[in-house]
Amino acid sequence: MGCSEEGLGLSPPAAAGQPQDLRPWGPVPAPQLSPVGAGTPVGPAPPGAWAGGAGPVLAVLAAGRHGPAPDTGARRGAGRGGEGRHGTARHGSALLRRYSAGGSLSALPERRSPRRRESRAAMGSCGTWARQELLVLLSGVWLWVGSAQPTPPGPTHTPGPQLKFRLAGYPRKHNEGRVEVFYNDEWGTICDDDFTLANAQVLCRHLGFVAATGWAHSAKYGKGVGRIWLDNVNCAGGEKSIADCKHRGWGNSDCSHEEDAGVICKDERIPGFKDSNVIETEQSHVEEVRLRSVVSGSRRQLPVTEGIVEVRYKDGWAQICDEGWNSQNSRVICGMMGFPAEKKVNRNFYKLFTERQQLNYRLHSVSCTGTEVHLSMCSFEFYRGNTSSACGAGMPAVVSCVPGPLFATGNGHKKKQRQQQQGQPRIRLKGGAKVGEGRVEVLKSSEWGTICDDRWNLLSASVVCRELGFGSAKEALTGARMGQGTGPIHINEVQCLGTEKSLWSCPFKNITQEDCKHTEDAAVRCNIPYMGYENLIRLSGGRSRFEGRVEVAVGAGDGDQPRWGLVCGEGWGTLEAMVACRQLGLGFANHGLQETWYWDASNVTEMVLSGVKCAGHEMSLSHCQHHGTSLNCRNTGTRFAAGVICSETASDLLLHASLVQETAYIEDRPLHMLYCAAEENCLSSSARLANWPYGHRRLLRFSSQIHNNGRADFRPKAGRHSWVWHECHRHYHSMDIFTHYDILTPNGTKVAEGHKASFCLEDTECEEDVAKRYECANFGEQGITVGCWDLYRHDIDCQWIDITDVKPGNYILQVVINPNFEVAESDFTNNAMKCNCKYDGHRIWVHSCHIGDALSEEANKRFEQYPGQLNNQIS
Repeated sequence: MGCSEEGLGLSPPAAAGQPQDLRPWGPVPAPQLSPVGAGTPVGPAPPGAWAGGAGPVLAVLAAGRHGPAPDTGARRGAGRGGEGRHGTARHGSALLRRYSAGGSLSALPERRSPRRRESRAAMGSCGTWARQELLVLLSGVWLWVGSAQPTPPGPTHTPGPQLKFRLAGYPRKHNEGRVEVFYNDEWGTICDDDFTLANAQVLCRHLGFVAATGWAHSAKYGKGVGRIWLDNVNCAGGEKSIADCKHRGWGNSDCSHEEDAGVICKDERIPGFKDSNVIETEQSHVEEVRLRSVVSGSRRQLPVTEGIVEVRYKDGWAQICDEGWNSQNSRVICGMMGFPAEKKVNRNFYKLFTERQQLNYRLHSVSCTGTEVHLSMCSFEFYRGNTSSACGAGMPAVVSCVPGPLFATGNGHKKKQRQQQQGQPRIRLKGGAKVGEGRVEVLKSSEWGTICDDRWNLLSASVVCRELGFGSAKEALTGARMGQGTGPIHINEVQCLGTEKSLWSCPFKNITQEDCKHTEDAAVRCNIPYMGYENLIRLSGGRSRFEGRVEVAVGAGDGDQPRWGLVCGEGWGTLEAMVACRQLGLGFANHGLQETWYWDASNVTEMVLSGVKCAGHEMSLSHCQHHGTSLNCRNTGTRFAAGVICSETASDLLLHASLVQETAYIEDRPLHMLYCAAEENCLSSSARLANWPYGHRRLLRFSSQIHNNGRADFRPKAGRHSWVWHECHRHYHSMDIFTHYDILTPNGTKVAEGHKASFCLEDTECEEDVAKRYECANFGEQGITVGCWDLYRHDIDCQWIDITDVKPGNYILQVVINPNFEVAESDFTNNAMKCNCKYDGHRIWVHSCHIGDALSEEANKRFEQYPGQLNNQIS
């Protein structure tokens, strides 16, 4: 291709009658170049104006590499993180921004040619000429911008309309939400493209908060309505107004409301801040709702399952008139409070009670369908003005809820729950840090599998949450946000109405292999009842809120002030730390520490809890086994108090079960080749009595491929300074024991066992778009990256079980990863793998390999009992 104007995107207009897919040559419409303020609404500049005068030059620059810009449908050039979603920001526009005077040119919308980009080869020798030409043009623009003076049609500074801001959306706290801005007599939202914490800082100050702690993208707080006022906002953080930040111009956006930005502000108000800019919730929003218990005996008992429904109003709480109130409304309230169902309530009792109370009604005519996840989604009306005579014929709305099994109190509740829950549930949550959240897995054909996230929404997620005994859904998560599952993906395109009792009653499609991958596993976050567990634990001395010495409150009942004390570090490990981090609401445990002398920053010195032993699933340390009031701790000094380091994410290791089945075989290995293995305790104890170096050992060998399907890298607990060098095998051990290998009888008795120290944790292979991070060579860092796996081939030392002393019979082969919980994971229930094993003394047949929690309870029972009557030769 020669050096023509066409190669540079400067082609003349098409002949008459030909389709014109490119912008005709000539002056382009003036870009929106008004100052980025709350001033005059931006519109096309007049022909003689500064912006319009740049028409031909700007057109050449914008077209420089990619052809002229199209008439309509401008696409975003720069997406999140500073680069465009479909590549880097356009070259011409980037240079314009760089050399713009006063930053005003940054408002120029970036446009993309609809014509496919020419390949480099097709450009041939044009590349050099094009770059020279572009530099000449840029030089001209630079000189022209420096000398040209704008000729505004009117006054230079026109006072703009007053901006107002508010937080909206659900579910949220008072200091977070979707940002809505009132401009030009209309409320609108802000697009999340290029959004940064600096933008959030400016917006939070607008809203009366001292600072921002975070921001949210992709309409986390729900989609707004109306205009999207701002896009590609770029603040430095110190601006007094969002209007002083760079952006594309008011109302100039190519976003949808699925990209509405939100902010999380620090819960501290600016001293003396007047709420003139904040639109109160009474106008069109209901955010916070609570159940106020009025029965004296249950006032301190949690969870509160019955009471008067109240909504947050200014600095207090207001009631809802119950005229027209029905069970669907109660169902929505109970769902918000974390309860799966509602029940009838004794209105007469509350009527007598409320007659003696001074009431403040705010809402009336509430009408819900019962499928809403928040009261704000129902239709209702606000009382205006004086409410002293409001709700004349009614009383405050009262609701009574049925708690789920985890939160039921009293024998009556628990007995009823047991009757309802006969048989194994067909749905479960996996991989979540908190109770009521996780990847959704369903049981089908006796095998657990996941759900594909196509069409996954709050209605379907709420059906799952209520079926599991929680409330409605807070979030319906897509894209394997709670980690990837294993095994089959059972169903896709679930479309619940929200009224179903079970997910299995909803319409869905059966999956085909091409439809989905585990990167699309659906997950949920459910509303759960407030239990107050987080008020009974705290951390002290850490460098961040995610770490520190554990302090617990004791004796806080009956209105007494709690007494804070320390937890004995003896026996404190990963499982206990997991419960502590869950109770604190800080996610998963990274480490459970038995000594915390380096966090000695608190005046709490008394040890009040010892012997803590958790299973790992408890909601509070008080639910774990412990010594109670009889403290038993050898070292009661503060340096031996328990500590934790928490993390929002964790690894999750799984063994590739079918590879074990495919690679298992028997080898008779001569003793003279097993000296190193004996040194590492990879042979059974009877090997010590063998006639070394003569004879052999019978080994069951297999490959193991260990995947990290979690959301954080798996790293050995010990730092490299404490790794142990093994001279015989010439490598470092970063963990004492990484896996256990066992041969069990069908009733669970071990007849052969072995362990595998972490020879070296490294990324052997990774998924297509994942880069390796860890390798053993040259004392390298050890670990397994998310999306990678570590392969131990069947032909390396210790990748076996010594079965020399095992008699013929039917057995179970079991492999357990991370058996001592040395490293925290999001889910330990999938760390074991089991296979059926038939050994005739010469050959071995390994079959039915599966992850320990992959099958139904019934299938597992059948597996354990295989093959029925035991062979009488088994010892």
